[in-house]
Amino acid sequence: MADAVLGGRAAGFSETEAGLRFEVDGEIATITLDRPEKRNAQTFATWSALARIGDNLPEQVRVVVVQGEGPSFSAGIDLRMFTPEGVPGQGSFSSAAAADNDTFDERIARAQQGFTWLRRPEIVSIAAVHGHAIGAGFQLALACDLRIVADDVRFCMKEPALGLVPDLTGTKPLVDLVGTAKAIDICLTARIVGAEEAFRLGLAERVVARTELAQAVQDKIAELLSTNRDAATATKRLLQGARERTLEEQCAAERKEQAARIRALFASG
Repeated sequence: MADAVLGGRAAGFSETEAGLRFEVDGEIATITLDRPEKRNAQTFATWSALARIGDNLPEQVRVVVVQGEGPSFSAGIDLRMFTPEGVPGQGSFSSAAAADNDTFDERIARAQQGFTWLRRPEIVSIAAVHGHAIGAGFQLALACDLRIVADDVRFCMKEPALGLVPDLTGTKPLVDLVGTAKAIDICLTARIVGAEEAFRLGLAERVVARTELAQAVQDKIAELLSTNRDAATATKRLLQGARERTLEEQCAAERKEQAARIRALFASG
């Protein structure tokens, strides 16, 4: 199978061709989904480009903002992927269906890497979400640590309605945030979740007017950068592992992290 079938060539695409802009300003990196004429629909190239950004993220970056250009955050999968012709240079789901199991698994795993790196302990990722965040767009928002949303946001997990499953790492954070029953309701009905419900369920940390979204994100960035970087990284590691640990295990993890911090701050010589 040609690499283009599942995005193997996407690493050769520019960020513009993948529908992304990537900018770094000191400790802040900004990823902008930049296909407003397509409501920032995502393709294999988008996911490969996201993974490539994660692979090459400058070490000084502490905060990563993910946002969308135009009226929507992301309308999800580019519908051309459902056609026999697919996306030029990238193939389609029809061509992907012919792939052998190992190749298929490898390419989906690479797409998932475009999302998983946003959870690294050494950074805090913020999704600035407005308008539609459908399917892959919803999952990209879920991949981030924090979601600040505009009051016009419309979350929807569309994949089951299209005969697919959410496979871009969104199922675990959705269940972690809202619980299994509510996640089943959201996914299997493919219904819209608006800003008020998103805030109530814990899908959004803050809801603001659309015109206030950019400033709300900047305010949060300032708060996050006011803390000690190494302490923030260690604390995020503790919080991320807390659900899987017993209380005794979490206490031991806290002791280990605190010993490292105190020695780093106060040990002489």
